[in-house]
Amino acid sequence: MNVATPITAASRVSITPRVREILSWYESDNPGTKGNIYRLLMTGKLAGTGKLVILPVDQGFEHGPARSFSVNPAAYDPHYHYQLAIDAGLNAYAAPIGMLEAGADTFAGQIPTILKMNSANSLSRLNEDADQAVTASVSDAVRLGCSAIGFTIYPGSDQAYDQMEELRELANEAKSVGLAVVVWSYARGGELDKAGETSADVIAYAAHIATLMGAHIIKVKPPSDKIALSAAKKAYDKGKIELGTLSDRISDVVKSCFNGRRIVIFSGGEAKDSADAVVDEIKQIAAGGGFGSIMGRNAFQRPRDEAIKLLDRIIEVYKAAP
Repeated sequence: MNVATPITAASRVSITPRVREILSWYESDNPGTKGNIYRLLMTGKLAGTGKLVILPVDQGFEHGPARSFSVNPAAYDPHYHYQLAIDAGLNAYAAPIGMLEAGADTFAGQIPTILKMNSANSLSRLNEDADQAVTASVSDAVRLGCSAIGFTIYPGSDQAYDQMEELRELANEAKSVGLAVVVWSYARGGELDKAGETSADVIAYAAHIATLMGAHIIKVKPPSDKIALSAAKKAYDKGKIELGTLSDRISDVVKSCFNGRRIVIFSGGEAKDSADAVVDEIKQIAAGGGFGSIMGRNAFQRPRDEAIKLLDRIIEVYKAAP
C-alpha cells in the first residue's frame, strides 16, 4: 500500500471568499474550532469550494464485519480506509475510536479525522426506544488529533431526550477544546415507520433539531417525497413548499438549517450497484444546495480503483455546483 505524500505549504490553498463566508456563520466559536472547520473545508480536491465529501466507516459497528467488508476484503484493514480517503482527495475520514487508533500514527496529519463518539449494533432489540452507546471521549479525539467529533441522535425515539442531553455535554466539551461538532440526525424509533424515517418533513425536522443543538455540520438522509405528519402536511401545503424533485426536497432541508447558514451533508445510504445511480442522486443534492456527501458503503464496498473513480465523479459534480 502506498504511503500518501504529507501536506506541504506549497500544496495548501489560500482561504477563499466562500470558506470565509461559511466561517462567519459560526459567530460564537473560538479560533480552535473555526480552525478545524477551516481544515475540513480546505482539504482535498474540494478545498475552498465550501463543499465536502467525507468517508465514514462505522458500518462494522452497525451491521457487522461480513455485511460491511466481505464484498471487498481489503476493507477489513483500517489502513485501507485512511488511504482511500487520502488518495481520493476527500475532506475527511470519520470512524469509531478503534478504527482511528489503528492508523493514527501512520496517517497522522495527512487527512482530517472525525471521531464517531457513539454507535449502535444490529444485535440490539431496541426499536421504539432506539439508542446508541457512547463509546469514546472528547479527550480521545484530542489525543488522536481529530478535527471534529461525530454523534448520532434519533429524533422520534423514546430515548431522544437522553441522547440530546449527552450531545449537549459532549458538544460543549468539544467546542471548549477547539473541536468541531458533526451530528448524524436520523429520525428513528417511537411511532415512525420506515417510510416516515425518510419523509421530507421528518428529515427537515431532524436536521433543524441538530442545528438547534449547536452542530457545525449536520448529516441526514436524502428525503423522500412523502409527508409523515398530518400537521406538517398542512404547513407544507399552506407554504407552497415544493417537494416534487429530490433537489426541491434538499433545498427545503438546507433552508431548515438556519436558512442555509449551517453545513448540511447527505448520506449515501445502502450500496447501489450502478455508479450512475449514485452520481445522479448527487447531482440532485448539489442542485438543491446540499453542501456535500458522506459516502461510506457506496465507496469502500467497491474495488479500490472503482471507488476512486466514483468519488472523482462525485467531486466533479460538487465542483461544478454553485
